[in-house]
Amino acid sequence: MSVDERAEALASDLGIDKEEVKQDLENLVSYSVPMDEAVQSLRRKYGGGGGSEPESKAIGEITTGDSNVTVTARVLTAGKRSIRYQGNEQTITEGVLADSSGTIDYTAWEEFGLSPGDTITAGNAGVREWDGQPELNLGESTSLAFEDEPVEVPHEIGGERDLESVEPGGRGLTVEARVLEVETRTIDGRDGETEILSGVLGDESARLPFTDWEPREEIREGADLRFENVYIREFRGAPSVNCSEFTTVSALGHEISVSDSAPRRPIGEAVESGGAFDVELVGTIVAVRDGSGLIQRCPECGRMVQKGQCRSHGQVDGEDDLRVKGILDDGTGTVTAILGTDLTREIYGGDIDDAREQARDAMDQEVVADSIRERLVGREYSVRGSLSVDEYGANLNASEFHEVDEPPAERAAALLAEVGQ
Repeated sequence: MSVDERAEALASDLGIDKEEVKQDLENLVSYSVPMDEAVQSLRRKYGGGGGSEPESKAIGEITTGDSNVTVTARVLTAGKRSIRYQGNEQTITEGVLADSSGTIDYTAWEEFGLSPGDTITAGNAGVREWDGQPELNLGESTSLAFEDEPVEVPHEIGGERDLESVEPGGRGLTVEARVLEVETRTIDGRDGETEILSGVLGDESARLPFTDWEPREEIREGADLRFENVYIREFRGAPSVNCSEFTTVSALGHEISVSDSAPRRPIGEAVESGGAFDVELVGTIVAVRDGSGLIQRCPECGRMVQKGQCRSHGQVDGEDDLRVKGILDDGTGTVTAILGTDLTREIYGGDIDDAREQARDAMDQEVVADSIRERLVGREYSVRGSLSVDEYGANLNASEFHEVDEPPAERAAALLAEVGQ
């Protein structure tokens, strides 16, 4: 709903001039006040609410066109974190509410004492649009009551998840995982230079990157830990586990089993998902793209140099490197598999010095890429790595690359047997 439509509805509800309301609403929104908060502020300004009570709705009936509703629902998850809002630190509670008709994300701007399993009635809850979906805002104008009779819901209560099942936007979740990699980094935070921990977590289902914004001594390589009250962001198209100051980290009394393999997925399905931190894709190399073979990189940023020019640093003396950008196709989709120096050297059968010599002898740098094409194109490979998907396409940064030696007939029979089940 646009500002003009909100202003018209609010003016009609309060019985005041639309242009005056519209000007006030535009001013508040221009200062980054969320639309539903701005509406509530104007309701208070022009007479403390006016109009009828917000309509009671089932969660499945709430749309982005609603402004305020009353809902009775079960709290599935409730996680706290601190954000910077209008220049001030604000502690919020976030999570998911549910009833028999569906689920909806919520943000509570006041301390209501919400816990997973609670059944609540939230009156005058604001509705905002987030990523195209409605989300509830519970603020100072929301009346909240805890109900004795629980709402039965067909959803798991609580935030226990394995790594494979977490998704960007998840809040108030709990995961148990082993710390596979960890490092301390210094970043430019909102209050200047800040130290954080980052690395990789693993369990039996998957591996995911993580960030601890409040570095904890318990998080060290090899530790098996329980992380309570984490939230999930998107990092290069894949979920990333984030620990805030409200996250509790504790040692486990048992070892976490971590799979040595990555989940194998059809290329089309993996690309459609938007990305994956650790995935195995199997397909045929149908082409080797330009920019493969012997290339030059900028010594400052590592980007590919073309005709002595770096996009970021201008004219530079490029440093030689080896790379492959191969188009992998399995019939369901395609992805560009990017192989770094070590994997390319194995395929090429030589190092950078060998590539330089071949290019000098032929007086053509492209012969290195041609040699690689002869080895790769038309053969089937398994590629493991990190998949990112953006407006430029789907790229798989490979960590493992090997030719598939499983006979096609056996793979087809196994696939048919699986489909038959």
